[in-house]
Amino acid sequence: MTVTVAAATPEHVPAVRALLEEMYLFYGATLQGTPEERTEQVRQALFGETPAARVLLAFDGDDAVGLASWSFHWPAVGFTSSLFLKELYVTGSRRGAGIGVTLMRAVFEKAAEHGCSRVEWTTDTVNTHAQRFYSDLGYQEVTTKILYRGENAPAARNGERSPVAVSCERPAEP
Repeated sequence: MTVTVAAATPEHVPAVRALLEEMYLFYGATLQGTPEERTEQVRQALFGETPAARVLLAFDGDDAVGLASWSFHWPAVGFTSSLFLKELYVTGSRRGAGIGVTLMRAVFEKAAEHGCSRVEWTTDTVNTHAQRFYSDLGYQEVTTKILYRGENAPAARNGERSPVAVSCERPAEP
């Protein structure tokens, strides 16, 4: 098996969607919307007016067998950027074949290309397989950070107002 890694292009949207669907089902999530709606969500997230992320795909021949989705965070160390790896997934039938390692190398190469000072990612506390994978690669858990999540963002609540009001008005001059 010869695995190649390439940046996803608009032509790869169906393959990205299929891998993400498999990943969501693997983790016990329920897929939302129709396949067409999910395809359009992937297209907009990766290739819309304001792309939210980038994706590297691992291929065995013509078959997409894994993905790494990532975006930049700023600021990191000083005024540099960091690369945040949101998802690393290898299709079930290909796990253990080195595809995850190949994708991780490609992610770090992308970080270096873009002058990032570090690569960061998270795992679920119950995902001991992923934790062991990263540990076996020599990466250490960061115990000085706590993850916070705002599930009530306006977009997640069909446009309702956020529970945190932010005023952009300038105070009156004295």
